[in-house]
Amino acid sequence: MQPFSAAVDTVFARFGVDAVYTPDGGGAVCVRVITRRPDEIVGFGDTRVLTETALFEVRASEVAEPRPGDRLTVDGTDYVIQGEPERRDPDRLVWTLDVRPV
Repeated sequence: MQPFSAAVDTVFARFGVDAVYTPDGGGAVCVRVITRRPDEIVGFGDTRVLTETALFEVRASEVAEPRPGDRLTVDGTDYVIQGEPERRDPDRLVWTLDVRPV
């Protein structure tokens, strides 16, 4: 196992929460996710609006190909993936999922 992969697994074990990932038209899979809820400033003409976002990180080893429309259930709340998932880390070990409540 690569050192970075082991480190990611340790972070998810320590800071992650249990969730259920359900691909559109597929079967549910139990995963661990890390929740991030950063505020985002969106420009609209000369106006800037502060809005809340919901992002979840999931290991690529648990979810190989997340797609828009797939669902994630965290703490009893259902979310749907909106937009294309991204792998932002250099080793491409973690997907970042932009979601909205269903």
